Amino acid sequence: MIALKPPDQKLFFAKNDPLDLRLGDLASFQAAVAGAKAKDLFNNDFALQLWGYPDDEGILLNGGRLGAKEAPFWIRNYLYRMTPDLFSRSVAKIADFGDLATDEKLETRHQQARDLAYSATQQEKSWVSLGGGHDYGFPDSAGFCQAMIEQGKTPIVINFDAHLDVRPSDKGFNSGTPFYRLLAEFERKIHFFEVGIQAQCNSRHHLQWAQEKGAQIISLLEIADKGLLPALKNRLNSFLQSPVFVSLDLDCFTSNEAPGCSQSWTSGLNFREFSGALKWLTDSFSVRGLGLYEVSPPLDFDHQTSKLAALIVHQYLSSLRNT
Repeated sequence: MIALKPPDQKLFFAKNDPLDLRLGDLASFQAAVAGAKAKDLFNNDFALQLWGYPDDEGILLNGGRLGAKEAPFWIRNYLYRMTPDLFSRSVAKIADFGDLATDEKLETRHQQARDLAYSATQQEKSWVSLGGGHDYGFPDSAGFCQAMIEQGKTPIVINFDAHLDVRPSDKGFNSGTPFYRLLAEFERKIHFFEVGIQAQCNSRHHLQWAQEKGAQIISLLEIADKGLLPALKNRLNSFLQSPVFVSLDLDCFTSNEAPGCSQSWTSGLNFREFSGALKWLTDSFSVRGLGLYEVSPPLDFDHQTSKLAALIVHQYLSSLRNT
């Protein structure tokens, strides 16, 4: 069973003007019936399914700075104030399922998140999750991979991140363990790319372990040399049209653009280059899901990072087609 709590209804911003629509006009809260299973939630015609993880316990367990549990609220706040894509002829609508309840143990919450990602992917829905700590990168990517493998397809997971996040999980799950868990479960069954990895943020042992498990690394140094889009094309051109899940830890961006993260550095990606890369991915692959993690509003400046996350969701939504 999935325990979901409704978002604040005030977040569904509306101008009450048919000539000035906002995404809040086009989003609908889809209440989960008590005792419902994840597979029962996605019987709708909306272009995008969205839910949140107001949870930063995994960050606490990894010794990081707290605040990411507030991200789903603030990302929605700015997302639903945006207009639909000005240059698109179609209007994509959002089914908002609210936020995962945090009453259960962390591993139970992770299983519920995995069930959501699995069911949405299995039913061929496009979806976005709003973290929350990056420990939720595991249930999101694992649910996606499980559904794709059951359909006889080889999934691709692309993690944009300053960190590898392959710390062993023998001491428990935390925001540093998601891709250790993913590669341990799906070794050689998936294609996995770590993009934007920074030299000062990672252990050599962790790098070697990830590569031994089949991870392909596109470091920030390589991106600085080649550019983000050319580096991605160089590694991914042979997999065009494959199913993709994008895991986005906002600390992959420079702190000038994303100061509100548990960990951020002045080194990192910028939105302009990421936007071009995301457009290429959505044009060239079947991007089935997008997870955004580690936005920490209490650490932010003028909600800059929440706005950045909302802008990325807006771009993904604009790549979908629904009238």
